[in-house]
Amino acid sequence: MIPSDPLSLLQEYVESDPLIEHCLATGAIMREVAPSLDGDPDLWWTIGVLHDIDYEIVNGDMARHGVEGATILLSKGVSEEITEAIQRHNHLLFTDHSSPLDRALQASDSISGLIIACALVKGGAIGDVTVRTVKKKMKDKGFAAGCDRDRIRTIEDVMDQDLFIETAIKGISRIWRWPRDE
Repeated sequence: MIPSDPLSLLQEYVESDPLIEHCLATGAIMREVAPSLDGDPDLWWTIGVLHDIDYEIVNGDMARHGVEGATILLSKGVSEEITEAIQRHNHLLFTDHSSPLDRALQASDSISGLIIACALVKGGAIGDVTVRTVKKKMKDKGFAAGCDRDRIRTIEDVMDQDLFIETAIKGISRIWRWPRDE
């Protein structure tokens, strides 16, 4: 089953606004990328939104991250297709990310923060972020240092990197609002 309201389900387990924003950005990228990789946009959006549902519960413990999320979602009746993808996204526990879905989730999870950081440097204007900007910042390992460039590059076997970056920017632009309402 695909949950009818993945955001509400996420908010049952995640309190941090930045983590919720990260999950929404990852979901937005996944939704936008799905058609290019013959994926279901609603399914991929759901996986992106819920991929870190357990992160606060496991307190960043990467030995449990993803596994706990899958357990939570299975208990809520969420399909194995979704729960298994969420479990596999932990690249430290699972290394076989050969499917287009898994590659897209690896890349989307990492590039979401890089694109948002690029937008913040430009005063929050996602419309000013270009493929060229993102590629330049990818080379600067000190910029958005938590964004794993190798995980972003996993997309290259199933999708052109420039097209992926362009699609990711477009996905985030559909949800990004700046300035944020306080």
